Amino acid sequence: MKILLTGASGYIGKRLLPVLVEHGYDVVCCVRDVHRFTPPESLQSRITVIRTDLLDTASLDNIPGDIDGAFYLVHSMATSANYSALEQQSAINFRNALAKTTVQHVVYLSGIVNETVLSTHLASRKTVEDELGRGSYHLTTLRAGIIVGSGSASFEIMRDLVEKLPVMVAPQWLKTRCQPIGIADVITILSKTMLNPSTYDSDFDIGGPDVLSYKEMLLQFGEIRNLKRHIFVVPVMTPKLSSYWLYFVTSTSYRLAVALVNSMKIEVVCRNAEINRILGVEPIGYKAAIKKAFSKIERNEVVSSWKDAFASSGFSFNISEFAEVPSYGCFKDRRESAFADRETCIAKIWRIGGETGWYAGNRLWRMRGFMDKLAGGVGLRRGRTSETTLNAGDALDFWRVLYANKAEGRLVLFAEMKLPGDAWLEFRIAGNKLIQIATFRPLGLGGRLYWYMVMPFHGYIFKGMLRQLTKNGR
Repeated sequence: MKILLTGASGYIGKRLLPVLVEHGYDVVCCVRDVHRFTPPESLQSRITVIRTDLLDTASLDNIPGDIDGAFYLVHSMATSANYSALEQQSAINFRNALAKTTVQHVVYLSGIVNETVLSTHLASRKTVEDELGRGSYHLTTLRAGIIVGSGSASFEIMRDLVEKLPVMVAPQWLKTRCQPIGIADVITILSKTMLNPSTYDSDFDIGGPDVLSYKEMLLQFGEIRNLKRHIFVVPVMTPKLSSYWLYFVTSTSYRLAVALVNSMKIEVVCRNAEINRILGVEPIGYKAAIKKAFSKIERNEVVSSWKDAFASSGFSFNISEFAEVPSYGCFKDRRESAFADRETCIAKIWRIGGETGWYAGNRLWRMRGFMDKLAGGVGLRRGRTSETTLNAGDALDFWRVLYANKAEGRLVLFAEMKLPGDAWLEFRIAGNKLIQIATFRPLGLGGRLYWYMVMPFHGYIFKGMLRQLTKNGR
């Protein structure tokens, strides 16, 4: 059986892929940028990777005609102010492309939409469902509320709030009820639904056994972390103020914060648990899902993170467009130093950022992150998904990994902070030396002035960073 997996490089897709292969499927992975998709070698004999952009109809010709089933796991939330129209057009294009194939079954992961008045986000999901339902195949829609798992947006936002704020003055929507579900159960339900005739031409709400308010979820999260938290709900916080509150306290982007706040005002509780009976699934509770997520984090086994999606920064580009670091019209800070041990040097490079920091001037890095947040950028709060692994497309504080080859000893980062231009940071092993190059392509006079303003800090930061990367020991 051949399965088409859209969103294969996304949070859900990365976790679903190995399960599908384990079930014996041959999987066709649809990705918009093949350069940022790095599946494990153990899966590569059973998968095919194709470039598809649902808004580029020509690219959809790459979909093979002999597929049996397809997962629709893509959405445009927070990548554009007009994401609702983009999502609808993407669904139409996908439906038309599947008309040229032998597909029998499409499974769509959506959001719970059991209220009359929906947020723009949830209404958009329902529109996509309606468009996909007009195809000549069997459609199954699985509607989820809050998904709890290591690296999920919901989990990371709650973690930021609980671990940073002993006292929270929060908006009214914290009283809204929802029915969270663990990521492992989502993956199980998705995989068991595919090509299951009992689920054809139906929609199901999926959730765990607990129905909780957002306030209860935060307090229970604190209990698990042994943190006593106090939450005071006030009626004066408007959706806009609530969005700013989420944006400054958590690692989310402002556009995503707006979409989340608008959705959190609406109750998302499952109508029934019929899908659990059909598939023979018993989802775990909220606290168990939180504990499982932290178990993965402690073992450094986070498979995917929402932060690695371009939606976490508002950027939307192909890595190949920026992977080649330019020279013409650019300012460069180039430094090199001999190292005592190649493996030690590379290991340090691959741990850079996140909890490790930047080896020199960490206070200045944090200050720059704070300034970026004030300017509407991503700041430093995204951190990194894995402590030791980097792949093209990963978020790394306010950088994006463009190229990462440990054997070659080369790492290229692209800045997603607010800048009057474009910036790259490259580390490259050459012989017994580490070459470190910061490149800045200015935009107009403002960009040139910016470079000269920060130049005095470069001598301290970049020189110190190179020294720490090339010395022996930690």
